[in-house]
Amino acid sequence: MSLLDRYHLLVHDVAAAFGYDYNDVTPDWVHPFIHLILVLAPALLITVGSYLAIRGILKLWKYRSTPAIHPEPIRGLEGSLFSTVLRYSRRQQALMIVVSLIAMPFLYLTLELPKQIVNNALDSDRFPIVVLGRDLDQVVFLILLCGLYLLAIILNGLNKYDLNVFKGYVAERFLRRFRLLVYRQWRSDPDSRNQSEIVPILAQEVEPIGGFAADVLTLPILQGGTLLTILFFMFVQDPVLGAAALTVLPIQLVLLPKLQRRVNALSRTRIKEVRQLGRQLSDQLRQRQVNSAGLLPVSASFRELEHVRRKIFRLKFFIKALNNFLTALTPFLFYSLGGYFVIEGRITLGALVAVLAAHKDFSAPLKELFSYYQTLEDTRIRYQEITTFFTGSIQRSGKAQADNHKPEEVSEFEEATLRYPALSVKRQGAIATS
Repeated sequence: MSLLDRYHLLVHDVAAAFGYDYNDVTPDWVHPFIHLILVLAPALLITVGSYLAIRGILKLWKYRSTPAIHPEPIRGLEGSLFSTVLRYSRRQQALMIVVSLIAMPFLYLTLELPKQIVNNALDSDRFPIVVLGRDLDQVVFLILLCGLYLLAIILNGLNKYDLNVFKGYVAERFLRRFRLLVYRQWRSDPDSRNQSEIVPILAQEVEPIGGFAADVLTLPILQGGTLLTILFFMFVQDPVLGAAALTVLPIQLVLLPKLQRRVNALSRTRIKEVRQLGRQLSDQLRQRQVNSAGLLPVSASFRELEHVRRKIFRLKFFIKALNNFLTALTPFLFYSLGGYFVIEGRITLGALVAVLAAHKDFSAPLKELFSYYQTLEDTRIRYQEITTFFTGSIQRSGKAQADNHKPEEVSEFEEATLRYPALSVKRQGAIATS
């Protein structure tokens, strides 16, 4: 048996494990779909997931084995963003996680009830039907299912509303505390050269950090739970269609993070340019006059900021367009392969409609998770820039203090005077007498 025959046999075995058996009437175009959905895409997903897991473990091990770079701890700030957030909002994070997990059963009901409405209330001839000991006709049963669906939507909406309001409270509370810590650290810094740079730091750079504090644990748990709930619902309807929802995920995991790292590098450049611009404007304000020579460096900073932001916009919109295109490929598999399954009687029309509706909700948490990764990287860069700013100030202050306290060479008489102050008085009296 050749290697190709073994591969085809493997695909048939995997398809049989998912409840799909090939036969003589199966169209030829179904075979490549099954190969892609059940073998090639899962193998690529496992490979990419293993690579990302190993890289994450190595980065964590390297971070823990590397000694701290701070000469002394910055008052009130931890070395990492996660540690700082958890230090000041541990209880609030736990409460938001609980509220996020409560939303999962309501979400599943909003996915299951439309399928029940289509299959059991609209496309069914088994009426009257007995519910809780009472006979219900088709119209009453339809109204009952629609009422349950409306109740599930209301409960899910109220849960998200309460969670978002509480997240806003946590974000603003952490932002106020973080700004106060940064301000106190700046006030205790004797280096006056950094006074101009504190304005963009307090006004702009800490703002995303405060907003991210409420999403640091809640968003991945909420959106990840939503993603797993929707994926579980798809697998319940049909395992092949559930696996089809993961077909383009490996490509997204490979391409999008690489593009995002380029955006992160440009964001770091933009932060440095904004600080440089603030330093130049502060120097001109201290001179109390504006001459024509001062326009050239400021104009160059404006031009550089425009150039960097254009690059950021191009990359961000390319990432968004690529993600939208890859997400739109999955419904093509649902309409073609899922439509064939409906014709063959493998699944019901209501199940296919429910899977299509679920995939529409499936792409939203996936986008939120990718957006979370982008925000995490951007916020981490901002936090590192702030800590690096104060670390440099501490190093300069320590060097200045060391220079001020550097011992100077003194004469024997001056050394004796320091030890015995009475000698200084006698010497002054002798000089006055002579």
